[in-house]
Amino acid sequence: MNQQQPVPRLDLAPKLSRPLSLWNPLDYLRLLYWVFFFPQALRWYMDTFGGGHIPKEEINWLNPIQRQLFLQGLVLIGATPLAVSLVLQTIGVPVSWFGVAIGLVFNLTFSLVFSLLAFNLAFSLAFNLAFSLVFSLVFSLVFSLAFNLAMDMVGVAIGVVTGVAIGVVTGVAIGMAGGVAVALVFSLAIGVGFSLAIGVGFSLAIGVGFSLAFSLAVLRPENWFIGLALNLRKISNSNCLIPRVTPIPLLNLDKCLQSWLQQDWVTGLHNINEVLEYTLQFIPVVQALNRALATTPSDQIIWRISLLVSYPFDWQLVRFASTSLDRSIKSGVIKVFFPFLRYQTNTHQETPARAAAAGFWYLYKQQPEKATEAFAVVQHLLYGEEMYTLAQTLAAFYDAQELTSIAAVQAPDFSQESLLRPVTWRTITTLRRVVEDVQFVNRSVSRSAKSLALNRALGELTNILNQAKTLPQAERGLIIEIVLTWAESLLQIAGEVGEVAITKPVINPYIVGDPVQGNLFVGREDIIRQLEELWVMGHQLQSVVLYGHRRMGKTSILVNAANCLGSGIQLVYVNLLRLGDTPQGVGEVLMAITDEISQAVNIPPPTDADLLNLPYRTFERYLKQVEAQLEGGLIIALDEFEKIEELIEAGKIPQDFMGFLRGLVQMSSKVAFAFAGLHTLEEMTADYFQPFFASVIPIHVGFTKRAATRQILANPDDDFLLDYTPEALDEIYALTSGQPYLIQLLGFQLVRRYNDFVFEQGRSRNPVFTVEDVAAVINDPEFFKRGRYYFDGVWGQAMRGAEGQQAI
Repeated sequence: MNQQQPVPRLDLAPKLSRPLSLWNPLDYLRLLYWVFFFPQALRWYMDTFGGGHIPKEEINWLNPIQRQLFLQGLVLIGATPLAVSLVLQTIGVPVSWFGVAIGLVFNLTFSLVFSLLAFNLAFSLAFNLAFSLVFSLVFSLVFSLAFNLAMDMVGVAIGVVTGVAIGVVTGVAIGMAGGVAVALVFSLAIGVGFSLAIGVGFSLAIGVGFSLAFSLAVLRPENWFIGLALNLRKISNSNCLIPRVTPIPLLNLDKCLQSWLQQDWVTGLHNINEVLEYTLQFIPVVQALNRALATTPSDQIIWRISLLVSYPFDWQLVRFASTSLDRSIKSGVIKVFFPFLRYQTNTHQETPARAAAAGFWYLYKQQPEKATEAFAVVQHLLYGEEMYTLAQTLAAFYDAQELTSIAAVQAPDFSQESLLRPVTWRTITTLRRVVEDVQFVNRSVSRSAKSLALNRALGELTNILNQAKTLPQAERGLIIEIVLTWAESLLQIAGEVGEVAITKPVINPYIVGDPVQGNLFVGREDIIRQLEELWVMGHQLQSVVLYGHRRMGKTSILVNAANCLGSGIQLVYVNLLRLGDTPQGVGEVLMAITDEISQAVNIPPPTDADLLNLPYRTFERYLKQVEAQLEGGLIIALDEFEKIEELIEAGKIPQDFMGFLRGLVQMSSKVAFAFAGLHTLEEMTADYFQPFFASVIPIHVGFTKRAATRQILANPDDDFLLDYTPEALDEIYALTSGQPYLIQLLGFQLVRRYNDFVFEQGRSRNPVFTVEDVAAVINDPEFFKRGRYYFDGVWGQAMRGAEGQQAI
């Protein structure tokens, strides 16, 4: 049983592992061969050794590879006509050395000028060499023949030889551009047109000679005959006889490529790109591709074409996957001879494959409305709905030119998971945010808020441009055009929004010492997430202890945690520092807790007498009453819980108080405690904390991270008019390590210093804080006076626990 051979992966690039050398004669022969038989190798050489495609305005003659290639071209332009002329003279062909000299002078002058004007160095070299070599020979031969042959023979020689010269030059130039269909039409049109223009008789002979010579030079039949010896079903990667410059379709090539595409689409696409890049066999590639698509299952059509358009060597291939190549050639002929006639060559959509290819082609040509129409034909296929919605969305974005139309964009929703164009969908999401920012700019009355939204929108657009290379080629140009248009519209109103003038003291948004809420509460998302898992997502409430150094934001976490619990769970916050010495004992502690519970659940607390006489029993009954009316659960947050240890050590409350609290937790799954303090319960040395060891989950509260520090300082609220340099933000983080209290204190002092400098002293300054401003605040004794609560707390905490902490 015959097994199908695996698809080979073609590698038709030149096999050269080093740059060409100025001193190696074989390299000059190689370069000569490239110009006349493998011009694509020049482009490969520039991509591999010369820094890739170099636009005209970026050509750097100091680049050694570019400079050397140019010099080698000049050497060949000067030496080759001399060598060929000597050979011709040796075999008896008359040569005019005066004509050769004139040809050489013209060639060198033309080469220098054309190289400066050319848009591509590889193309320039190929064109210069081909034109100059042939022109030198033609000019010298024609000059000699003009003096040695009869005048009736001169006309024929000029027609034939000049036809060959122009044919070779145009064949190489068009070959480098890859336009095979255009070359065929151009060859026929010029030849026949020249014949008609010359007239009849002797002039007709010249025209026919020119036509034949030009056609032969473009079609390169001698190169096509080389391909007849090849078995294209087993094409060799290293076969140097593969025809490179003939557009005449090679036998069996279309069938071979079609078989490869049907067997392995990905490798087949690689192979057809190799053929397009290193040969002129455009027609067989188009034929093979269309036949393979015609046999593709419907559920794979859009996926396969999306791979085709990922990195096509020639986008005309995508066009001819949706239209007829024959009709395009006929259209070219008609335009030359009958320009007044119109011959339609629009994309066809009679089959799903052609419609899908047309959709991608129109995206590439920045015609999203036509792309939407094309994808509507294949909307029922796999990925069809996604591509239809994508084209529809880009069409809506593309039509929005002015600010009002951008704000009015209502892009279609696409709720399905995007598998085919994920990068494009992420970019569309960014553009949606820009639309929201523009809408905010239109409706906002605050100049600072409008300025912020405008800058945010421009930043989003800039990010898209910076990452444009990651976008698929089909929609890349269209998205870039949308971004540039929107950015231009936004910049037009930037002057109207203008810079926000600060005319009165800035309201200080930083909070020193008190719990932080709103925008300033950032950087604790991980802890809030843990609390949600324990209190919202779990089957029963879990008791926790938040521990960390003083002024770390534990109280802020407890206060803000209530906002994420939903309406089903109540959080009661009790600050135990407010108890004082509690002369009434444990009953007074329970009074403070029941008072806070009653305000949260709207159930009257027990009487003070009951709590003082029977504290445990009264509190337990009250908690059961509360539990009976709870829809969800109750979190009792006891802040500064070291106060309990102090009261127990002072004999104010009994040592069994912690055991009593644990019994309450075990009594109901709807009640849990949240302790906040300096230590974990394991670090509390007294035995009476042992009952809680196994039932309370410790959560450490440490310093905030660098990103959170930047957010706290730079964006404390939407109307904050001051800013920081990146270096200033880095310096603050280096000084504080992300300690929340010190961050707030530094920000607070910076704003106070700005207000004093501008509005108290009446001096002007930039509303941007620098490293120098941070240093000035740190060196001001006022900073340490205001921060003494934190530093005293750290010093006092070091006094407790293990010995030697204060010394450290």
